[in-house]
Amino acid sequence: MTGQLPHPATGRPFPSPVSPGTGWPGDPATAATPVATTPAAVRRGAANVSLADLDAQVSVCRACPRLVRWREDVARDKRASYAAEPYWGRPAPGWGSTTPAVLIVGLAPAAHGANRTGRVFTGDRSGDWLFASLFRVGLATRPTSVHAADGLELIATRMVAAVRCAPPLNRPTTAERDTCAPWIEAEIALVAPTVRVAVALGSFGWDAALRSFRALGWDVPRPRPRFGHGASAVIGGPDHDVLLLGCYHPSQQNTFTGRLTEEMLDDVLGRAAGAARMPG
Repeated sequence: MTGQLPHPATGRPFPSPVSPGTGWPGDPATAATPVATTPAAVRRGAANVSLADLDAQVSVCRACPRLVRWREDVARDKRASYAAEPYWGRPAPGWGSTTPAVLIVGLAPAAHGANRTGRVFTGDRSGDWLFASLFRVGLATRPTSVHAADGLELIATRMVAAVRCAPPLNRPTTAERDTCAPWIEAEIALVAPTVRVAVALGSFGWDAALRSFRALGWDVPRPRPRFGHGASAVIGGPDHDVLLLGCYHPSQQNTFTGRLTEEMLDDVLGRAAGAARMPG
């Protein structure tokens, strides 16, 4: 995204953070969407909802005061290179197919990535690596992801984050993780009928996937499977199994040092595509 994104109705720039119902591309919420402000409210909001309602409620959640302050401070102060752009500054809901065969589980939005663009893994270097690989293995329609209205689509794939707000230093607290857990549990429950493969990006995503499936009553192996790049585990469900694959997170720390290469990333995502009976 270059320059300020204008409001489609007024032609004026969006404020940072973006208010729900103001026309931001892909915003699932309206001014009337219920706002969760406590862990109990998150649990109530995540119960017995549709995927669309879940996305809307996730996108306006305010249940973790430290994360709310951080994400909104970043959206207000901005990085110098993005000073002319609006920032989403809200939780990032899951996105992609509503009937995915592949589910990708990450940690949390990046402060100047999804916290800026409103879409998970969009607008940062981790996303540059991830979407290029997804395109190469046939799970995305294009190799780049710049902003929420750039036309990219995921193919039978959905992305979710274990924690929906950008955390300071990319480190949510245990309490914040647990407060956010009902959102990912509800999302997995809603898409589980079609999911055949889950790809966990990093140990945090691996743990979140295992915890979430176990909370939903699925049969998670014991002892608990250990994370590693290329690690796998089979999670037993009521009518089908889900293959969980581990992948190093495509962070700059991993990609710049060579701990994760394009070939390594393609290998895991290609396995996911193949196991889900997708091309690539």
